[in-house]
Amino acid sequence: MKKNLLLIIFGILTTLNYAQEKIEPKTEKVWRINFLNPAIELEMPVSKKGTFSAGLGIGYGAPYDEISVSPYNEFLYSFNPFLDLQYKRFYNFEKRKAKNRSTENNSGNFVSFRFLTRGNTIESNFIRSSNFDFAIGPTWGIQRKYGKNFHLLFDIGPHYYFDTNGNGGFFPIMLQLNLGFDLKKK
Repeated sequence: MKKNLLLIIFGILTTLNYAQEKIEPKTEKVWRINFLNPAIELEMPVSKKGTFSAGLGIGYGAPYDEISVSPYNEFLYSFNPFLDLQYKRFYNFEKRKAKNRSTENNSGNFVSFRFLTRGNTIESNFIRSSNFDFAIGPTWGIQRKYGKNFHLLFDIGPHYYFDTNGNGGFFPIMLQLNLGFDLKKK
């Protein structure tokens, strides 16, 4: 009897352990508030390893050579409303799980395609050739959740920028750094 009971318990534990290992990490729906460039963002899963995020806010922007003019020879700035759209493909969820690291709130490394548009200037020390400009390009980045709900995102990549007047150019570095908080899911 003891032998059969031990076999049953061993079988159940093995099954439970195997079932836990078969659970694959997947992307999640997450609402966020970002602070460096103040925005509200929604990141939604489109596949097990892919998300689409949309952020709307007001943030800092720098001039692009072909679509802005500055009479100053100093630090240039512009504050504008923006819309930031990004498709992210996470590639290291399994590796993070194997190292007992969290993938919660889409914590992982990713490659992405980013589209950013800026609207009318609120404050600036340079002149833009149009009230709206756009930037598109691929990026590589990391996204992490720390503690209960602190969020960090960093990504970098080249981009092509243009305005509504047909002016445009290429810039080798599109940089994004976001710090913020993940809000309650679902």
